[in-house]
Parts: sequence; structure tokens; C-alpha cells
Amino acid sequence: MATLRVGVLMGGMSIEQEVSFNSGRTICDHLDTSRYQVVPIFQRYDGALFILPYRFLHRGKIADFLDRLDAEAQHIIWDNLSTYIDFVYIALHGRYGEDGTLQGMLDLLHIPYLGSGVYTSALCMDKSLQKVILTAHGIAVPQGITLNPMQVAVFDTIQKNIIQELETLQISLPFIVKPHHEGSSLGVQVVTSYEQLGEAVRYACYISPNRPQRVLIEEKIIGMEFSCISIGTADNTQWVPLSPTEIVTEEGSHFFDYTQKYMPGRAHKYTPARCSIEILHTIQDTCVRVNEILDIKTISRIDGFVKPDGTVVIVDPNTLPGMGPASFLFREAAEHNMGHADLINHLIETELRGRGIMQNDQYSSDNANQKSASKKIRIAVLFGGDSNEKEISLESGRNVVYKLSPHTYQVIPLFVTSTMQLYHINQTLLVRNSTTEIESSLNPSMHVYWHNISNLVDFVFIALHGGKGENGTIQGALEMLQIPYNGSSVLASALCMDKYKAGEVLRAYGIALPKQQLIAKNVWLHTKEALCDTIQQAIGFPAIVKPHDDGCSVMVQKVSNKQELADAIDIVFSHAKQYVLIEECIIGTELTIGVIGNTTSHALPPSQAVAAAGILSIEEKFLPGAGQNITPALLSLDAINLAQRTVEDAYRAAGCIGYARIDCFYQTAQQSPTGKERVVILEINTLPGLTPATCIFHQAAEIGISPMAFLDLIIQLGFAHHTKTTSDTIMLNPDEPIRMLFK
Repeated sequence: MATLRVGVLMGGMSIEQEVSFNSGRTICDHLDTSRYQVVPIFQRYDGALFILPYRFLHRGKIADFLDRLDAEAQHIIWDNLSTYIDFVYIALHGRYGEDGTLQGMLDLLHIPYLGSGVYTSALCMDKSLQKVILTAHGIAVPQGITLNPMQVAVFDTIQKNIIQELETLQISLPFIVKPHHEGSSLGVQVVTSYEQLGEAVRYACYISPNRPQRVLIEEKIIGMEFSCISIGTADNTQWVPLSPTEIVTEEGSHFFDYTQKYMPGRAHKYTPARCSIEILHTIQDTCVRVNEILDIKTISRIDGFVKPDGTVVIVDPNTLPGMGPASFLFREAAEHNMGHADLINHLIETELRGRGIMQNDQYSSDNANQKSASKKIRIAVLFGGDSNEKEISLESGRNVVYKLSPHTYQVIPLFVTSTMQLYHINQTLLVRNSTTEIESSLNPSMHVYWHNISNLVDFVFIALHGGKGENGTIQGALEMLQIPYNGSSVLASALCMDKYKAGEVLRAYGIALPKQQLIAKNVWLHTKEALCDTIQQAIGFPAIVKPHDDGCSVMVQKVSNKQELADAIDIVFSHAKQYVLIEECIIGTELTIGVIGNTTSHALPPSQAVAAAGILSIEEKFLPGAGQNITPALLSLDAINLAQRTVEDAYRAAGCIGYARIDCFYQTAQQSPTGKERVVILEINTLPGLTPATCIFHQAAEIGISPMAFLDLIIQLGFAHHTKTTSDTIMLNPDEPIRMLFK
């Protein structure tokens, strides 16, 4: 039977291109390859189209591969698009992707696509006109006015008239100011005084460079904020509204901004919303009515508020909701027992049937519903935990669960609570926004005893970061239970979690590290001034202050004088830490390099980290579009070889097993105090992040290893280290194939 070629279109020409890239990557990860051939298509900001190589697909930011597209990606044109694909899964967001522009092009080319057509797409991106139409049909919307770019240009001279118009409409401070043609909260501000109004409208008007647009000034609705996904039935004749999600913004914030939407663990989301059944039904009924009024097709996300009197106010209808791994789309679908692949299959098939293209199982694989003849490997994925990195662990664990092949593995998601208890959670909890939210939803029937794991699984995949998950504790427990697991054993895990002790070992092997000094809390409290003098003499300024046993840039600070030093140390100790590590600030090219192997070590191509403020922030590491990693690093081949050999030496010296990510600096002869080029090791991460866009996936992709294959390799290395008997389903000696990859 024919295999449907699904082109996943991402990137685009809007300011939401990073969110789009995140959505597109997720769709590619979860498309059912037994039914569909996945064709990643990237649109550059200038409109050029490329078939995206898989080694670029899992980058964290478009800038990480943008300058390589022309040389390494296949350039295609619109006219020939149908020779590569049969259907477009639109993952573009904002201007040109959701506003009817793309839909018009695809209609012209007779290529079917996901979602609403030209008119509806254009209407739903125009926040001014959609309000007019909804109001005419009796749907409550925020009251406000719209300014055109000419009015914005002379706003200071007409501000009094604008304020009078708002007062006439009985709209008082605070106001919501937003562009009429953008999404993802970009350009949105809350104005609490008239003095802020001019700056806010100009910001919204020009948020999209060189494209001035109308600006809405609206009342700020008080009530329960919600977002509700609706999907069409299989025959696309009716709407099925999913369970609405309640959004509670962070304390001190005025609205659900970009960072709270996309940064792991930010804000609070409750699915279903914490309200009466009657209110839930009112939200769902209103959203379905909005879909019908605006003629939305196949899928929608409707955002709004429920006022204290029960009135449902619609703020923003979306024809193509965000599709990140933990987005509202997948979160709400999980409440209806639909996994990511289930939902994507449903949307594609619904669209095809609605267009009269798909009949019965025209594009279904003969093997799509057949179980693998061989026995599946039972794998528990551990995530959550007790550390400051638990939200990143949730992102890693969820990604591992989704990427492990269902044909090879039976995956059991095990959430680790803040007290290190185990709970077997379902798809509904797996897509929750934060570990706090998951933990509050656990019930006794989900509890799993540690001593029972060996009866449930063949292998444990540790996706924990920091704390007891990475410091040898979990490793020791699994050794006691005689369960194979991924990554380093007890000693290497415990050693590398303590940056100071690991530094002592590496120095003993002749490996360069920054000058370091470890400060104990009880000593600091009695000798602050003397210690500051000692640190200034021994290490100098600028210096780096950080916990000796945390990762993900938690509490890492750069200080330039004794007062900043003292303040930074106090901050770390205020978080229940007993030690603080002070390090020399190294000048050079910051690198992060994955290393894999058991009896041997093989360094992946290094990534060059670019930090805006000198130190990589957690946002630069994990927020879509923030930060930049260049893979391979912009160094000479000799410098890259030196970096790889150095991290391989460090990996072996620390006794690492399986895989690790090592952070370091490359210094030229001019930068190095030794007068010779060198590589300075910062830290070894024995359980590096495995989030969808993590650096180690970039690096593996550069040598042809997909994220899915990389996870397979980690598991094989774990089995090889822990298993002593031969198995037909497990490669027990993977080092030789690894060598072949690096030739």
C-alpha cells in the first residue's frame, strides 16, 4: 500500500519561528512512521524552502544551523513541492503561517494541509475583526479600541483623545496592549499607568520588524484564565471539545507571557480546570460555538476567561495551536486517553477524510497494528526527583518516554517524588506542566515500591538530574536490586556530582581545571572578610560562584569585586547549601562535548555555547529561541581534536560509563597562562539533559545518529556494562560499532 508523504512545515517568516521549529520537531518525533513518510521542511526567514537534514532537526535554536542550510540542506521551490510530499502538516505559527497566506499557496498548488482554509485562517489572525464578528453573534469579548500605525506614529499628540475614548467605553486601568497580528504573547504588555501607554503601543506596533501593525488596547479581564482545544470527529462533521486547562500565572506577573508559556515548569496549569462541571460545559459549548461562527476546521485552541459572574469571555481563537511536547494540545488530549501519535494520526486522517482523499485504510501500513513478534524490552524511565533540576528532569524523562520505540520497548514512566518515592503515572500526568502539578495529582494506586522494580522491568533509564538521581544514590539502589541502568556507576556518579572532588581527581591525571576554592558554610559565617581577601589573592576577579553539587546553571554567578563575591556566596548558602565553590573565570571558547563508550571513550563533535551575559542562563539552555549552540564549534580541526582528546581523557579518569557531557573551555596560546593552547575542564555531567533540543542530540546527529538511535545506544551500553549473559535482543558489546561511527 502507498505510504503518505507528510511534509512537516516549520520555521517561517514570522517572529514566532522558534516556537514553530519547536512544534515541527515534536510532530516529526511523533508521526507514525509505519503509516507515514516524514519529510521535515524548513522555511527560512527570507521565505526559502529546504528539506531539513535530520542532524538539524533537534537543534535548540534556528541560528544553530541557519548558516549551513545553503550548503547542507536540499533547496526546493513551491512549484515542485508536490513531488516531495502528499500532505502538509502545518507547524508554522503567526504571520504567513496562520493568516491565510500559506493556505492560499497550498490551495494554488492543490496540496492538502492540516487545518482551516484561507478565509478562516486570515480572520482568526486579525484580532480586531474577529472580535467584531464574535460580538455580532453574542459572544463576549474584551472591550477596547484599535489604533492603526498612523495613529501610533502620532500617539503622543492624540493620547488625550485615546484616553477619553477609553473612559467613554468605561475601560479603566490596567489595560492590555497587544499587536493585532501576532501570537505567543509577543508584543503584549500590561499597562498600569497612562505614562506607560505610549511606549506600550509603539512596542506592540513594531514588534514584527519592518511590519507596523494595528494595536489593540483592551480591558484586562479578571477571572479564571483558560485554554480549550477542540478537534473534529473522524468524519469532520462535529466538534469534540477537550478538557479545558486553567492557567494560573506566576505571582508578580500580569499575564501569561512567552517565558511562562514555553519555559519548563513555569506558571501553573490545571487540566481539567478547577471549576464546576457546569462552568466546564459552558466553556466547551462556547468554544464549539466560536469554531462554528468562524468556520474553523479540524482543530482549534480557544483562549479566554471566566468572569466571577460566570460569563465566558473569548480572548483569542487559534486555528493552529502550539504543538510542543507539553503543549495544551497534547495535555488535553491525554485526558481523553490520546497519546501524541494517536492525536497526530487522528488529525491527519480527519483532514484527509474531510477532503475526500483518504478512504478507509488507504495509507495504513500492513504492519501498523501488528505487535512485534519478538519480546519487547521492559524499560522504566525515572524522572522528577528531589533536586533543583527536577523540572528539566521532567522534560528529559518525557522526551525519553516519547522517543523510545514502541516496537522495541514496553515503556513504564515512573515519576520520582520530592521524597524519592516511585509512582507509575499515565499519559494524562506525563504531559503535565511541572513536577509540583504531577505530585499533587498522585494517588496510592500508582505507588510502586523500589524493591518491586526488578519484577516489572528489564532496565531502568535514569532521566533524573542532580541530587540523589545523579550523585550515586539511585545508582547504588539499582545495583543493590541488580537492575541494569544507563550511565555511570556509583563512584563516578558520586565523584562527578561534586565538582571540587572531581577537580582534585582530574588534576591528579594532569588535566587542566580552573583555580578553585571550596568554602564551607560554618567557616564562611565566622570569617567572611578574611575569606574574601583570600579568594581575591588566590583566584582574583572576575570569579565564578556556584554550588559545588548542582547543574543547569542553578545559582551560578559571575562576580567582579569583594562585595559581589560576598553577596553571591550568601545567596548560595541561603538555599540550604553547605558548601560554595569559587572558580577562576576562564577566558576562551566555551564548549560542551558529549562522550560515549564503556571500555573506550569517544567524543562527539563539540558544541560551542554562546552566552549573552558571559554565563549561560537556564533560559538560554531550555527556552525555545534563547541562547545559541554552534555544532560543530567554530574552531580549527586541530583545536577540535585537542578538545575531544582532552574530554576523552577526563571521561576515563573519572571512570565514566555509557555516556556523559563534559563542559570545558578551549584557550589559544595567547589566552592560556601557560603560553600553550589548552582545554580547561569545568565539569562532567554523568546524566546530561535529554530534552528535545539538547546539545548531545545535536552532536550525535552530526555523525549520523538520530535521537532515537542515540537512546538505543545508551541502553545497549547500559546492558553491556551490567549484563553478563548473552541475549538475542541486546547488543552486549557495542564499543566496536561505536568505533565504526567515529572512523
